This record gives sequence, C-alpha cells and structure tokens, in this order.
Amino acid sequence: MINIVLVNPEIPNNTGNIVRTCAATGAKLHIIEPCGFSWEDKYLKRSGLDYWDISDVRRYADVQTFLSANFADKADCDQNVAKAIKNTKLNSRQQFFFASTKSDHNHTDVKYDEDCWVFFGRETRGLDEELLHENYGDCVRIPMRAQARSLNLANSVAIIIYEYHRQHAYKGLKEVGALTKY
Repeated sequence: MINIVLVNPEIPNNTGNIVRTCAATGAKLHIIEPCGFSWEDKYLKRSGLDYWDISDVRRYADVQTFLSANFADKADCDQNVAKAIKNTKLNSRQQFFFASTKSDHNHTDVKYDEDCWVFFGRETRGLDEELLHENYGDCVRIPMRAQARSLNLANSVAIIIYEYHRQHAYKGLKEVGALTKY
C-alpha cells in the first residue's frame, strides 16, 4: 500500500481533501506536525466529509516520532530530517519518494513498489532543500507549465496516488460504476 507523508501541512481544506482521497484509495496518511491549523478546524472536518471513519490517518508530533513509530530500528536517527530519512533509507528495503517541483524525474518514470512512502512538503515552501538534496535521486515531479510555481497539494497527492494505483492495476479499487436511476 502507498503511504502518503505530509510534512507540516498548512491549509486545513487541503488536508481534509487528502484524507478523503486516501480513504477512497486505501492509502495510509501520515501527518507530521506542527500543522498550520487546529484539528478542530471546521474546514478540515468539512473537506474530509464523512470519510474520517474509513481513513487511516496517523499524526506525529515531529519527524523523530514519525521515524520511531514506523522504523523502530532507526529510533535513534539524527534529528536532522534529511539525515534521518537518508539513514532510514539506507537500512530499509522500503521505497521512499519526495514530491517536489525541483526534481528532474517525472512521477510516471518511477516504478512504485507495493509498499512505498511518498513525502510532500507544506503548501508554501514544499520539502526542505536539504532533504531534497540528500535524496535527489528519489525526488519526483509532476509536469506542468513553466509559468506555474506548483500544483495544489491535494491535487498533487491525488495524482501520485492514482499513478501508483495505475501501475498496480487498481488493485483493491472498484473500477466499474453504475447509474442509480436506470
């Protein structure tokens, strides 16, 4: 299954929409705080609709807590995000990707393993450049026009999740709909 990791998201509507997308696709959502909103925010709740009960959302106080919870053998990783992720990667068989407009790899040019992790940064700044530099070979970009700075975070997460599912033949997803009146 794909694991989506949001690092310090800032906009409640985006996070709520991502919760809904993850719930609809079976993706696990990991949120590393601090966030730019309260978890009681009405926009967060509204955009997540009634999908909160079927979503797998995990919150972490910081990067170290995230690493300790998901990669117990690396609980003593350096506090520096870039080094912690890099050290975890070197000692893990799991696949890590970092979504960024600064990458030169297209998100469709990589093969997503069944169990992979894709990191997304905050809406206003993205992921820290040190993290991107330390992991540049694993950074992926969604193509867009040169005049645009970036895509909406919720849309970017959806694009990556559906590319993952396309590569895995939409395993576990309902592919056929039906009309309700006819």
